[in-house]
Parts: sequence; structure tokens; C-alpha cells
Amino acid sequence: MTATTTAPAAAAAPETHPAPRRSSDRLRAWAARGPLLPALIFMIVVTQLPFVATLVISFLDWNSLYPDARGFAGFANYQEVLTDADLRRSVWTTVLLTVGVVLASLVLGLLLALLLDRRFRGRGIVRTLLIAPFLVVPVAAALLWKHVLYNPEYGLLNGLLHYVGGPQPDWISNTPLLAVQTALVWQWTPFMMLILLAGLQSRDQQQLEAARVDGASDWQIFVHITLPHLRRYLELGALLGSIYIVQNFDAVFTLTSGGLGTANLPYTVYQTFYQAHENGLASAAGVLVVIGSIVIATFALRVVSSLFREEVSRA
Repeated sequence: MTATTTAPAAAAAPETHPAPRRSSDRLRAWAARGPLLPALIFMIVVTQLPFVATLVISFLDWNSLYPDARGFAGFANYQEVLTDADLRRSVWTTVLLTVGVVLASLVLGLLLALLLDRRFRGRGIVRTLLIAPFLVVPVAAALLWKHVLYNPEYGLLNGLLHYVGGPQPDWISNTPLLAVQTALVWQWTPFMMLILLAGLQSRDQQQLEAARVDGASDWQIFVHITLPHLRRYLELGALLGSIYIVQNFDAVFTLTSGGLGTANLPYTVYQTFYQAHENGLASAAGVLVVIGSIVIATFALRVVSSLFREEVSRA
């Protein structure tokens, strides 16, 4: 009896149709992506096509003063970029500039974030004033430092030193790289402060209260709880700051015009293109800058994704 009853039931089982269902799912997916296609096409046209053109030019021996002598150079431009003494110095200057600015901005940003994490009267006004340098146009910020602060004759820094009877140095001529770094630290410290302040405000308050109840001091809480919690935020600030400062051109161009050993890689690319008219060589250097930025951005995206996963796991 059981065999005769189960066989018709098995035969009467409904048939599945996976193909139409898959096609309908694909149509719904494309319908959801449809509004994003114009933005994607615009991004490809504006960003990727110029990069492809730069990549093609980087393999050419092309001096704009001799347009008829253009020819294929292979990897000769990249070899010259990696072996030229001036370009190697610009790479080293870029590393010094980036490391100095990022580290100083992180330390100052952390101190300011710790200050703003506390409640006090006028905290909103102080926060707005501290964010303001990051909102200034980079060229305007560089001009502000060059003429209002660094000028040896009427600058504010020498004015303060004159008031106390100190020396009157020419800041840009005496310490050119430090002058550029200081201007960039002033502009990028608010950026680091915002990232680290977000990290401080995402701490587990119950954990902090439990540590205080157990008798932990503020320094012990900072070392054993706050700093480990801020590790991802410090990494994110360092990576994002490195991406932008590696590509910085405004401060170097405005303050020193690349002189006195301050020419970083972006300024050297500009100098090669507009003064030496070597389109192929400048394009090769630009491609290397983009590749370096992509490598740093990849690490930054990984840090961001890990931060999101941590927040989702907490929720």
C-alpha cells in the first residue's frame, strides 16, 4: 500500500522553472541599476578616458616643441623617471613631506579630538573654529601663510618675535620644507580631528564606566581602551591623508615654486610638462603617481570596510 501511494505523489510533484525566474531577477537587477548608469558613464568619460590617454602618451617620445618627431618609446620614459636624479629627489621629498605632515596632523588631531570629546561651554563654537582651516581653499591657505605669517618684513611671526626682541628669520628661505609642512599641517589637522573625534564618540560608554568603577585612571583608560579602539581610525586618517598629500601641488607651487629642495613629484610632473614640454615623460611620472595613490587607496578602502563590519557587528 505504501509503494502504490507514494509513487503517484512523487509523479504529481510540480515542476520547477529556474530559467524564467533567473531572467526576471536579472531584469529587476538591471532596473535597479538603471538610474545609476548615466553617472557611471559620466565618471568613465571624465576620469578613465583621460587616464587611458595619459597611459598611451606615457609610451611615446613626445616633445611638444617638436610635434613631428613623435614616436614610440616603450618603457624608456618609465626608466628615465625611475633613474633620473631630479625625479628621485622629488620622490624622496614627497615621502618626507607626506610622512611629516601625516604624523604631525594625526598627533595634533588626536589632542584636539580629546579636547572636543569633553563637555564644556562654547564647545560648538570651538569645534567650528577648529574645522575652519580645512574649509579654506588650498591656494588661499598657502597665500595666507606666505604673506600674512612667513613674510620676513611684515609677517605675523616676525612681528611677534620683534615684540619680544627675537630674531627676524626668513622662514621660507631658511626652512623651506618645514615651512611647507607647517602650512599643510595647519590645513589637515582638522580633517584628522574629525575622524578621530568620530572614533572617540563611538566608544562603548559602559566599558568606560566599568573601568572607572574599577579604579582605572584617565591615562590607563586612554592607553588600554581608547588607543586600541582608535587604531582603525588612526589608520584611516593616515591613509586618506597620505592619498591627498602625496598629490599636493598648491602649497609647494605657492610657497616655494618648487625651489630650495621642496619640489615634490606632482610639481616635478608639472615642471616636466609645462617647462620642458616633455609630454611622454610627464605622463609616465603622472601614471606612477596614480598607481601609488591607488595602492594607498586600496588599503584605505579595506580599513573603511573593516570599520563598517565592526559597527554592524556591534549593532
